[in-house]
Amino acid sequence: MGGAIAVHTGAQNILPTLIGIVVIDVVEGTALDSLRSMQSFLSSRPAQFKSLENAIEWSVKTGQIRNIESAKVSMSGQLRRVKEKEQDSVDAVTEGTSRVTGTITEEEEEDGENATKSSQCTTVKKGNKDHYTWRIDLSRTEKHWQGWFKGLSCLFLSCDVPKILVLAGVNRLDRELTIGQMQGKFQMQVLPQCGHSVHEDAPEKVAEVLASFMVRHKFAEPTADFKRPMPAC
Repeated sequence: MGGAIAVHTGAQNILPTLIGIVVIDVVEGTALDSLRSMQSFLSSRPAQFKSLENAIEWSVKTGQIRNIESAKVSMSGQLRRVKEKEQDSVDAVTEGTSRVTGTITEEEEEDGENATKSSQCTTVKKGNKDHYTWRIDLSRTEKHWQGWFKGLSCLFLSCDVPKILVLAGVNRLDRELTIGQMQGKFQMQVLPQCGHSVHEDAPEKVAEVLASFMVRHKFAEPTADFKRPMPAC
């Protein structure tokens, strides 16, 4: 989403001081395709976590973020702490995981990978139930999703500043960007073995790529110990 904002800003010449655009793993074609399953993905996430540590563990185990050190930083910004008063014990019959309470329980942590789709019974014990929940309800923004990404590739190519597209895989390119890349309209760097959050999974490599990009376009001067990363694709 941040990449979409950057591209729309650059295409509309809103910032007179803009000198370059960096987009990380956002491509119109794949983004629009993924929107079809977005609601299903959002509903599959736990609605609550009993602790911040529990949320960090979930993000790494499910592959949302592959770098635990990065997850410790980024997950805290996505969640907010909720304090609840004492409540009566609640028995919830769920399918798969505890989707009624939305909380990852200790039982699920122990049996997580071996959990089956059979019905389970979970008990929420009486007491103070401070927990963490998502700061933003992304499902409520669905009406805006198409507008964020539709036409993004053409807008990216139209930005009249140096551009770099950092991808987790070359197969993410759509037709417009494939043609634009062959015509040399932007620099592309592929960092394999990363998930969608490329900058979180491989922060050092992304930093090297951006430093090389800035030096190449004379946004910054190289230092004596600066090492250029792998050649751009």
